[in-house]
Amino acid sequence: MIMKNVLVTGGSRGIGRAISVLLARKGYHVIVNYVSNRAAADETLAQINAVGGSGELLRFDVSNLDETITALETWQNAHSDEYIEALVNNAGIRKDNLLLWMEADEWRKTLGISLDGFYNVTRPLLKPMLVKRFGRIVNMASLSGVKGLPGQCNYSASKGGLIAATKALAQEVARKGVTVNAIAPGFIKTEMVEGLDVAELAKQIPAGRFGEAEEVAELVAFLVSPQAAYITGEVIAINGGLYT
Repeated sequence: MIMKNVLVTGGSRGIGRAISVLLARKGYHVIVNYVSNRAAADETLAQINAVGGSGELLRFDVSNLDETITALETWQNAHSDEYIEALVNNAGIRKDNLLLWMEADEWRKTLGISLDGFYNVTRPLLKPMLVKRFGRIVNMASLSGVKGLPGQCNYSASKGGLIAATKALAQEVARKGVTVNAIAPGFIKTEMVEGLDVAELAKQIPAGRFGEAEEVAELVAFLVSPQAAYITGEVIAINGGLYT
């Protein structure tokens, strides 16, 4: 039996790690993308193995088109009878600053990973999904992309753009059995929220706490499943009621 393949970009840490481990537990072969932190990627793979799952590492920078294409083509050539049927575009970075003081590099890198990364990874994986008439694409957006947050013009722009791309692509591919959805997490306990005043921010959240990466992973697991076939073009918030 050929296992179902799922690629999780930025899958070595935080929400990406939680997604990778949960999908492995559910029987997917998880391709964990990372860029530079091999130790973190190895730890994610170890956790996949610990739950009896199947996985492998695939190193490439999603914002680099040539590097991404080479990595994906290499994988496909080594798995000629298979295809990547589910993609989780999770890679992203925060480089917060007021726009008045924001450097061009802070703008470009943030948009490059979220938006160029979406294009660079999704486009080459689309054709096999369309040919097979089954595919699942989940884009990790953010509360910041829905409502905008001060000090995050770059991050808000990147995630807002990702939401718009989600809605557009969903309409292009729905007839071929491919769904495209976005998840917009609020404050989730990962290294992405390091430096924030957790206690103070939690007071603003109706649920009274930050979310867990595993809670986001459960939503991803449903959206990539066959049972989510009639859900597409949606932006699903997971934020404890912070912004509804």
